[in-house]
Amino acid sequence: MDFMRKLSFLVFLMCVLISLKKENAETKKSFPAITLSPSNSASSMSRPMFLSNKFKKQQEASDSSSSGYDFYGDSSGSLEYDFYRESCPEAEKIIRSRVQDLYYRHADVAPSLLRLVFHDCFIEGCDASVLLDAVDGVDGEKESPPNETLKGFDVIDIIKSELEEACPGIVSCADILVFAARESVALAGGPFYPLETGRRDSTMSFSEVATYDLPTPYDILPKTVASFALRGFNERETVSLLGAHSIGTIHCRFFLSRLYNFDGTDEPDPTLDIEFLNLLRSRCNNNHTSSSPSLSPSPSSSCPSLSPSCVGNPVSPPSPQVPGVEMDYEGKGSGFGTLYYRSLLQGRGILYVDQQLTVGEETEAWVRAYASDASLFRQDFAKAMMKLSNLGVLIAPAGQVRISCSKTV
Repeated sequence: MDFMRKLSFLVFLMCVLISLKKENAETKKSFPAITLSPSNSASSMSRPMFLSNKFKKQQEASDSSSSGYDFYGDSSGSLEYDFYRESCPEAEKIIRSRVQDLYYRHADVAPSLLRLVFHDCFIEGCDASVLLDAVDGVDGEKESPPNETLKGFDVIDIIKSELEEACPGIVSCADILVFAARESVALAGGPFYPLETGRRDSTMSFSEVATYDLPTPYDILPKTVASFALRGFNERETVSLLGAHSIGTIHCRFFLSRLYNFDGTDEPDPTLDIEFLNLLRSRCNNNHTSSSPSLSPSPSSSCPSLSPSCVGNPVSPPSPQVPGVEMDYEGKGSGFGTLYYRSLLQGRGILYVDQQLTVGEETEAWVRAYASDASLFRQDFAKAMMKLSNLGVLIAPAGQVRISCSKTV
């Protein structure tokens, strides 16, 4: 009898252990590509002093005990996975389906949405403020000079319209934007990464901040590093985020000075590989612009550093009259990120800001690491995009859920 009791107890223990092991395996299976170590998690990053007025301006609906705003992406207690599981369970499926449909018709959708989410999150956080139209003669962010070549607004509008039919007034434009960018990255050959949701939309736009705070393609390395550090990104994360330049097309005007009049010398940038210089000149002659921008351009000639697409409409084909160079100029299928970092080591970076990554000791080390290890880059890029997507989120009761992404409620 004692033997039977011991045997029954042993069988019970084995069942419990098997159950726990299965549950742990299923949890890991949910997010197989991402493993956040303590040293790389958003919450463990040192947080530089950075103050924003956005929270003060949008707190009318919030009590003093709830911040509703987190610039550095520590979303504990605010955002959550599958936030719309009850209120709009088909939300992610609708976004994914629409982005896929548009991407297969026009691949420019991917770099356009990736650039759009960067422009939104980098200025006062991921709050969909970049989508707002001008109101009463006051410009929105989309009218600021660095955002003149932004595309993808119509894609977000299409997705929002479908979601409003499925579940009116539920899914925020801010969540739509980060989801659409994530799907674009995956479609373009990049990594898929999990995202928390529950962001709210800003009630205002920040045109002046966008004009002066967005990085430009002419920035020297210290300026780029400082700009990203202000948002909580270290040099490793900065180098990985700039890997977004693996896809899309860059307007000639954003690197023409490197080809013909670098820093006012009437000579090309000496760091450019000669063969590559000739290739770029064959695509972009000196008549493509009336003036060549200097390394310190006026805001009207600037384009943000994370700008994988500066040409083409994601819904209609790009205009053949706008000269540019595709980032994957060696042909499709070269690998998301691989060509970009290899090119920098060969003096073949298209944008000055990109080539500058090889100037710093630490940034060059990461360029070399990513050039030789695509898996490492994909992992780091996914982590950095997760962190970017959590910058400056508004959570209820702050902000709102817009009915139309271009207008406040």
